[in-house]
Amino acid sequence: MKTHYLYLFLLLISLSFSCRTDEDVSDETEVVEDEDADVVVDTEEYPDWTEATHGDDADLDYSVVFAQDTVLRFDIVIDSDDWSDMRSDLSSNYSNITSSDYTPVWVPCSFTFDSTEWYHVGIRYKGNSSLQTAYAAGNGKLSFKLDFDEFEDDYPSLKNQRFYGFKQLNLNNNYDDESLMREKVAADLFRDFGVPASQTTFCVIYIDHGNGPQYFGVYTLVEEVDDTVIETQFDDGGSGNLYKPDGDAASFANGTYDTDELEKKTNEDENDYSDVKSLYTIINSSDRTNDTEQWKSDLEGVFDVDHFLKWLAANTVIQNWDTYGNMTHNYFLYNDSTTNQLTWIPWDNNEAFQSGKQSSALSFSMNEVSSSWPLIKYLINIDEYEEIYEGYLYQFVNEVFASSEMSTTYSSYYNLLKDYAYAEESGYTYLESDSDFDSAVSTLKSHAKTRNSAVTSYLN
Repeated sequence: MKTHYLYLFLLLISLSFSCRTDEDVSDETEVVEDEDADVVVDTEEYPDWTEATHGDDADLDYSVVFAQDTVLRFDIVIDSDDWSDMRSDLSSNYSNITSSDYTPVWVPCSFTFDSTEWYHVGIRYKGNSSLQTAYAAGNGKLSFKLDFDEFEDDYPSLKNQRFYGFKQLNLNNNYDDESLMREKVAADLFRDFGVPASQTTFCVIYIDHGNGPQYFGVYTLVEEVDDTVIETQFDDGGSGNLYKPDGDAASFANGTYDTDELEKKTNEDENDYSDVKSLYTIINSSDRTNDTEQWKSDLEGVFDVDHFLKWLAANTVIQNWDTYGNMTHNYFLYNDSTTNQLTWIPWDNNEAFQSGKQSSALSFSMNEVSSSWPLIKYLINIDEYEEIYEGYLYQFVNEVFASSEMSTTYSSYYNLLKDYAYAEESGYTYLESDSDFDSAVSTLKSHAKTRNSAVTSYLN
């Protein structure tokens, strides 16, 4: 009988403890399981975390992240010691900024949008000559890259944190662009013309690195190519090789092939450069003059020639001079595994819509282009390809870059940005006065009219 009572007593204690434990957990903390990452997120420590906003399984929400009818606001808080590390790293590597070997240091930050916080987000400076020039001038309005799970090893419960599905994003500072809109307009025009390019939108950022929030001005939020552009704009979902050429090898001129300058952004562990090697070999092959039809067939087997000619036409019309044909950078090549062709993706378009600085934008005829730029020179020398290119010139100005439509676009963006542009502060702006912004937008409208007339004159 005593044994029976003892058993009942122990059973009651066990049930009581079980009920109390469940109640305590319910009262104190809600946990959210990320099944894909196999982690548990403590919403007491990270109260703003939800699967839809922060989780790896969330769908890419372009309507929120790249909203087109508003200017987004981002508030960033960086610990003062981490900010010092960023500045010290930049200072000590000043002479290496234009080198592809230099990657600025990552530090964690708190990132807030629409009253929701993302935790321990990686942030670093980005850019090459624009970063070096702006930093040397003492301008605080520098470009940044964000990585929402850069510090997941330090905070494993936040593994695979995302921003409405996006892992990485770029905050481009609209360097040397008094209109503040060239980066966005160029990318939109390319996509409207069927050329894969990043989604973009306007935003303003405030950064607190120990002395309270500082307005850094109007930025362009730019989608990361190796994160979501190739995933959403190609049929193979981004499984192919992506390259970001930079340096002499980016010209594909004879004698320049160098895998160190053909940086792989995907499939890095696979030491396979056979696709870009084939393009280099074929474009410089003697078959170009000895057996032109065979050369064309071989080239089209590894390179989307039609797509490149479409990009070349649009790029030439808008006078985007800081890229291939003048500069050995600012483009990606993606090998779409459904076609096994390398496809051209434009990048970094803030210098577009002007005749050029360090060198002039290309003419429509391309007569000045030498064999140092074989992807242009050798293609335009083929009558069939030249005819396709000229057809795209006509199509671009009539269907995408019509002057009346561009005037409407520029006016809309002017009204959207005006108050934010006027509010930019000394030390964090490339504007010397409000009228600089007004004048720059007027210049863009005139540029569209001039270029439309120039195309018509050239084709006639």
